[in-house]
Amino acid sequence: MSDFGVFETEVNMDYKKVAKDLTDAIGGKDNIVSATHCATRLRVIVRDQEKIDKNTVDNIEGVKGAFFNSGQYQVIFGTGTVNKVFEEVANLGYGDAVSSSSSKDDKSAEEIRKQQMTGGNPIKKAIRTFGDVFVPIIPVLVATGLFMGLRGLLTQESILSAFGMTTDSISGNFLLWTKVLTDTAFAFLPALVCWSTFRVFGGSPVIGIVLGLMLVSPSLPNAYDVASGSAKAILFFNFIPVVGYQGTVLPAFFTGIIGSKLELYLRKKVPDTFSLLITPFFVLLIMSVLSLFIIGPIFHSLETVVLAATEVVLNLPMGIGGIIIGGTQQIIVVTGVHHIFNFLETQLLSTYGSNAFNALISAATAAQAGATLAVGIKTKDEKLKALAFPSAFSASLGITEPAIFGVNLRFVRPFVCALAGGAVGGFLASMFNLAGTGMSVTVIPGMTLYIGNGQLLAYVFTLLVSSAVAFALTFIFGYSDKMLEDK
Repeated sequence: MSDFGVFETEVNMDYKKVAKDLTDAIGGKDNIVSATHCATRLRVIVRDQEKIDKNTVDNIEGVKGAFFNSGQYQVIFGTGTVNKVFEEVANLGYGDAVSSSSSKDDKSAEEIRKQQMTGGNPIKKAIRTFGDVFVPIIPVLVATGLFMGLRGLLTQESILSAFGMTTDSISGNFLLWTKVLTDTAFAFLPALVCWSTFRVFGGSPVIGIVLGLMLVSPSLPNAYDVASGSAKAILFFNFIPVVGYQGTVLPAFFTGIIGSKLELYLRKKVPDTFSLLITPFFVLLIMSVLSLFIIGPIFHSLETVVLAATEVVLNLPMGIGGIIIGGTQQIIVVTGVHHIFNFLETQLLSTYGSNAFNALISAATAAQAGATLAVGIKTKDEKLKALAFPSAFSASLGITEPAIFGVNLRFVRPFVCALAGGAVGGFLASMFNLAGTGMSVTVIPGMTLYIGNGQLLAYVFTLLVSSAVAFALTFIFGYSDKMLEDK
């Protein structure tokens, strides 16, 4: 096996035997409460840690490491392999299923699960939960981010003109296909987030998918169109603004948390005979009202506040605006309300013929790439390397979600270091008076917006400094493999 075994599926492995040996070594039926998995690890909740035969576990075929943390015994198999092992573990009756207590004096399995999963530092718990939600989504975000960056690069007028082409030279059907390829995952991101949140919190994932799709229903005004000013929010009851929430994170996340809790509550109260009909009906009914008329509008209102504040900050003198925007823009990305900046960029282009905001967010994005790269280089954990490197590359093409949710925010300190790098880059961008000739592309693809105005070298220098600062801070202060013990 190569050093990049986290990418490989061990095709010759007897997964059924591995699952049987592993569950026996963990303590068997009487000791296993439940089992689930993430991208690379089998996660098992046990009754008694002392019954785990750690030496036997370490010597089982395919096991790349194992440790007990956060109420779970986590066995590392790597991407692909863990899915197949989990299937066999589930066939034994442990996958996402709670076993019964071995005696009347024991705590119930559900009580053990709840106690172990909710114990410890609340901040660490929240970060861990956020990570558990996003880990399954990261691969599609990385792939889509790469496609989006490449599409933005190859469809720039300055690039096409070098080959004697224009955008009219590209087949409309080809552009349509690339749009489907690049936009789908982010347009329907709420559905992915809501599905994963329901899964993590014990609800029915299919209900989560439907609720997430409601947030991006084509019957609602598209979030990007509203942000650009080409569409308006629908006013329900003449005062509640309702839009689609394409590309957002937190509205779907909170919808998933509340919805899954509601479902679990109803399943306890509703008789089993009627649960199939009543529980999904009321979960969808109640959560559609909450998500569209309360949770969503709160974030929509937040967007207008963010826009107004950004316009004021952007005009601050002596590079102060660049420091603030460069240092905080990625925090706004986490909230999912950053689409409102499309309107700001459109305004800047129509008023001044240039877009100063682009350089600031490019610096912030480059910093996230630098911090993620530092984690990937410094860590000795192969699965983290496998996640960090493609996430850093995706960020260098302008898509930071994999870097943020998969790496930097997971460990917090790399994210803070990236914010510092973004602040430095934002300051330089302001002092150089950088302003792109377009919008929607940043970092490497964004270079095309500075070729024709003579600012390319200053733009590249700003990105290098921003990413270098974030890289250095993360490498020196922001990350160590000891932080993995808390994950």
